Amino acid sequence: MKKEIRTKDAPMPAGPYSQGIIVGNRIYVAGQGPSNPATGKAPEGIEEQTRQVLKNIQAILEAGGAKLDDVVKVTAHLADLKYFTAFNEVYKTFFKEPFPVRTTVGSQLKDILVEIDVIAELA
Repeated sequence: MKKEIRTKDAPMPAGPYSQGIIVGNRIYVAGQGPSNPATGKAPEGIEEQTRQVLKNIQAILEAGGAKLDDVVKVTAHLADLKYFTAFNEVYKTFFKEPFPVRTTVGSQLKDILVEIDVIAELA
């Protein structure tokens, strides 16, 4: 059975999808962009956008009873792979060892530099 996660501390979905879903002991968080839920605006630059995306993910996880330490899989989309090093520097401040498995790809993103989705395992 699926249970929706919804929090005002992360951007509301822009389409027919949920912020997150709990199925059994697993949380699936939809791809999050860098929109600040309070202002509706995205910050400038890859570092600040990455930081905001991860804060959005953290808020959804917390609303579902999890934390970033529970994340086991990350998929990251960068508008340009030239941002990889700067993205990685911010990313590693949010996660600790053992790091989640991760796939990072270059993608065509609309008006943003980064989008990330995660899967977390509840204890």
